[in-house]
Amino acid sequence: MPDPDFIALPALVQLSEGERLRRVSEFADELNTRRTIREFSDRPVSRAVIEQCLRAAGTAPSGANQQPWRFVAVADPAIKSRIRVAAEAEEHEFYTRRAPDEWLSALAPLGTDELKPFLEIAPWLIAVFYERFGLSAEGEKSKRYYPHESVGLACGMLIAALHRAGLAALTHTPSPMGFLNEILARPKNEMPYLLLVVGHPAEGCKVPNIRRLELSEYVTFL
Repeated sequence: MPDPDFIALPALVQLSEGERLRRVSEFADELNTRRTIREFSDRPVSRAVIEQCLRAAGTAPSGANQQPWRFVAVADPAIKSRIRVAAEAEEHEFYTRRAPDEWLSALAPLGTDELKPFLEIAPWLIAVFYERFGLSAEGEKSKRYYPHESVGLACGMLIAALHRAGLAALTHTPSPMGFLNEILARPKNEMPYLLLVVGHPAEGCKVPNIRRLELSEYVTFL
């Protein structure tokens, strides 16, 4: 086992307590305006912006620093069309056969159904995969530690970065998502985790009138 290799911690920004509180309050207020949308514009978003958002996602912590996330950013209309067809087929099964009545009732206030035109309209789809296990060029497997948790952290940072860039996003999880491996030619050690739809809101876009929990409802200080 190799000896640990350590370097100096990059310097943190030195802030007064007042400045610290101001910055984090502004950040929380900014994220509080984030909403999931389903009505997208076809207005373009540059690859450079998407690259920087993914760069931010790649700074997430991960188990044993294995960084098991893999992102496929799709702008090609033909590939997006194939993804829509496959996703809608799975969603049709979900809404007509798989989902229990209780689940459908919970979704009813959000107005969702099996039709997913945003998969073709939005300029970018970001397919997120996690490595179930490492796979060397020689085909040797290696264990991955906390891949779900690690990729979940990266996705949260990606969504925050997209919002910071003035973009909207939708977390889409048709189940099962094995079609993404086939369409995007991903190796057998990668499992689909999330399909993130990214772009600008359509003109007149509306969102469900939901309520977020107050801080006191989900935080306990001891």
